[in-house]
Amino acid sequence: MPRKEIELPYRIEYLSILDADGNVDKELEPDMPDDLLLKLFKAMLAGRRFDERMLHLQRQGRIGTFPPIKGQEASQLGAVAALEAADWMVPAFRETLAEIWRGKPMENFLLYYAGYDEGSKVEDDRNDLPISVPVGSQMLHAVGIAMAMKYKAQPQVAMTFFGDGATSEGDFHEALNFAGVFQAPVVFVCQNNQWAISIPRAKQTHSKTLAQKAVAHDIPGIQVDGNDVLAVYSAAREAVERARKGDGPTLIECFTYRMSLHTTADDPKKYRSEEEVKEWEKRDPISRFAAYLKTKKLLTDEAVEKLEAEIAKEVQDVVDQAEQLMKEEVDPADMFHHIFAELPPTLVEQREEMLRDSSLGKKEVDHG
Repeated sequence: MPRKEIELPYRIEYLSILDADGNVDKELEPDMPDDLLLKLFKAMLAGRRFDERMLHLQRQGRIGTFPPIKGQEASQLGAVAALEAADWMVPAFRETLAEIWRGKPMENFLLYYAGYDEGSKVEDDRNDLPISVPVGSQMLHAVGIAMAMKYKAQPQVAMTFFGDGATSEGDFHEALNFAGVFQAPVVFVCQNNQWAISIPRAKQTHSKTLAQKAVAHDIPGIQVDGNDVLAVYSAAREAVERARKGDGPTLIECFTYRMSLHTTADDPKKYRSEEEVKEWEKRDPISRFAAYLKTKKLLTDEAVEKLEAEIAKEVQDVVDQAEQLMKEEVDPADMFHHIFAELPPTLVEQREEMLRDSSLGKKEVDHG
């Protein structure tokens, strides 16, 4: 019998709507309200300025190590903006801007990176999980949430974020496999920033794209220009709508770049060139989006200056508020909250032992 090519249902596309200068492909331009476009721009700019301020605070010793987001604003915001409030968002550890968009207070980041457990609290009205530092583990959590929602016939969608390095983990393939088998309503957003700490993407996999890994699990995959907020939003909106209709998961690869440090404990000059960084700076997602909005007569240089002043004040107020909270007395028993609905016996024992310690006092705490 002759060999026959097996027909597969999916092929990988690349989507870009704005070029590096902010020129738009009119045929692909998404229909988005002006107020949403301006809200996205302000959020991206605020995320960049907050990120820069956190770097200064870390260098001054006022907070600890954290992962900067510079260059990845469009990948995060374009994706998460496609969700509804009732949907679930499952971050890795670099989704600062996505979490802020979902309602996490800025001061919580400063508390968390200063070592205060209170900063990791997720408010009851947010369907979000806390950050996940182990590489790749959160993808399985997102699939579990999505499978539960499908089982309960609920209309929500789960979206999870991860980096290119996480696609080398077994958790990545397990998550995609389960999502595909059970047609779970989950959107996988890979922020391919080209570097898994010091390991370049080329040494992670021989695959031409990361998006094509979806084909092995029989789910749609797409690679988008991750520095183009319109392209990311368009792909995410399509994936979310597909999941909500019951048509299963999608893998989105956002082709972007980490223009800053992996974390503040990292020195990228030891493994990548300044020339590489400068080339990617020409594709900055914020300046590109600003050029587009100016062409649409939605933004002016004067408006940007006003926004910059507003954001500077907002960030300073956040710093002042966080540092005031750090001076206040905290309840050490809070470390036992927000993880389990009901504490297991081992942690109950540890909590009681801690509260008996005379150096911490004998507080009567409601652990509900």
